[in-house]
Amino acid sequence: MLKRLISIKFLSALTLSALLVGCTATTGNNTDTSVNSSLVSVEQTAEVYLSAASASTLDEKRDRYLLLAAHAYINDGNFSAAQNILTTMQPKMVKVPTIKAEHIYLNARIAEKVQDEQAALTKLNYPSNWQLPKWQMATYHQYKARLYKAVQQPIDQIRQLSLLSSYLPKTESTQVNDIIWQVLQPLHEETIKTFMREPANPVFSGWLQLAYIAKHYAVDPPQLVKYLGEWQRNNPYHPGAMKLPSDLEQALNAKPYRPQNIAVLLPLSGPRASVAEPIRMGILSSYMAEFDKNVTVNFFDSQMGVTQAYQQAIDSGAEFVIGPLLPNEVEELQRANQDKNDLVPQLYLNQTDVFKPQANQFYFSLSPAQEASDAARKMFADGVKLPLLLTSNDPIGKRMAESFNQTWLSLTENDAEIHYFERGDQMKLTVQQALGVTDSKARITRMKEILGSKLEADFRSRQDIDAIYMISASHDLSLLKAFLDVNFSVFAEPVSLYTSSRGRLENESSQSAQELNKVMISDIPWLMQSSEEIQMVESLWKTWNNSQKRLYVMGYDALDLVNRLAQMHAFPGYQLNGRSGALSVQPNGIIDRKLTWGKYQQGQLTPL
Repeated sequence: MLKRLISIKFLSALTLSALLVGCTATTGNNTDTSVNSSLVSVEQTAEVYLSAASASTLDEKRDRYLLLAAHAYINDGNFSAAQNILTTMQPKMVKVPTIKAEHIYLNARIAEKVQDEQAALTKLNYPSNWQLPKWQMATYHQYKARLYKAVQQPIDQIRQLSLLSSYLPKTESTQVNDIIWQVLQPLHEETIKTFMREPANPVFSGWLQLAYIAKHYAVDPPQLVKYLGEWQRNNPYHPGAMKLPSDLEQALNAKPYRPQNIAVLLPLSGPRASVAEPIRMGILSSYMAEFDKNVTVNFFDSQMGVTQAYQQAIDSGAEFVIGPLLPNEVEELQRANQDKNDLVPQLYLNQTDVFKPQANQFYFSLSPAQEASDAARKMFADGVKLPLLLTSNDPIGKRMAESFNQTWLSLTENDAEIHYFERGDQMKLTVQQALGVTDSKARITRMKEILGSKLEADFRSRQDIDAIYMISASHDLSLLKAFLDVNFSVFAEPVSLYTSSRGRLENESSQSAQELNKVMISDIPWLMQSSEEIQMVESLWKTWNNSQKRLYVMGYDALDLVNRLAQMHAFPGYQLNGRSGALSVQPNGIIDRKLTWGKYQQGQLTPL
């Protein structure tokens, strides 16, 4: 069968038989005439191939046996022996593209195992003028796609997969097409737009154009149908034109919500009214920005009883419900409606830990746990291998740490290392223990007891971690960062520092902002850079802090989501560039948010 690759397994033995031309396998004694010299598969041990190479009278056949021997050693994990063969044979190697290509391929395989995937990619390049068998080109593009996946370069992965599909029979290329579409789903439409013009690879550019159309027009079915039709006419032989991806077909068939009577359930009175007020103002601002005289928005006070408020909204003819906001109200309304069918579409403004997904029911929140999960994906994309979490020992900190760890475990199959700190002196002790400074100082003390107090030694901090995620409120973050600065050994390489919007300073022109230099922080896009809209909000509501501004933006996005939710749910690859983040809908109805990242530099927060 084809050379086995770990991550991408869609090339089967059946595919290989369709690709091979004139390759016959034979078995028998260890002689030049009886040992199969086809490079397609490794059937013997390295010793058998080395013996056949020694007995061969033909230079090309000798080189084939040597390559097969090197490949057999790679399969056995003996990379030094394989490298020795490849290095020794190179000066006298025949100038045949098939031989030279296999030599490059095997060198890349060794580089991946001995160094890393990026080193393998550096070696794995075939000249475009080489005429190679289909199986060899399929192996080449398959391997490069896997390497690009490993180094998290999805655009290049898609480019290689699109080239791979041209060397496969239709049944197998369909599987590759499905993988291409899956890789395209998480990509932002602006990223796709940047790369979707590539005349040299029309299959690749066609996939990106299709994905852009799907994402950009998913909310507007008539426009989506129009531009899909144009794309299909311009790309009649493209795999995606002959069979549209199933989720795109679902988006085409999904009926959008177009409510003319929208009800909003919020605590308009009582102790929580101040929390709800920014959300209410955000909804009203969104309504005025896209004013439609045929649409009405009515507010109902959930403080008087959320079930009663919901029923009043339904009795008044509500065709869509936004809210409620408070967790206990969400739970109460879920229980009340759990056995009902044909519920009015609803966007809850919070979510519970456990719930039964129901049709037309969605959940939108500024969840700290969701933000921590997004941070895990960000750090993984940044190439972080071993993160350390320093987390406040409170309910929010624990939920965020658990969410981060769950996502990190799903991405790497490894748990993240978590240390919880208390405020005050205990914070310093936790930092020293987490960085290994406590143990280092204890070793120094023992050495001084043995060798004398005149011994001079500096403490050492850990050098295995490559990033720290600080989960802390803003009033603790500056102190936590200061403890990290003084407890990093001069011998240790600096590590990347990340934190969440909880650590965002209210006054970023203060000295505290200088103390956070080099820290990366996640927050809603709307708060990452100044705009006329932000200035307007700040002039109207001068006392609002960052948390209240985020709630205002949440309300704005909530109304903006209403007409888009049906398509977003049908087409998971669709993202709305909201003020609170890049928004998408999970299968269970939860709105997922991808945040924006910035970095403190010279006392200023700069978007990345």
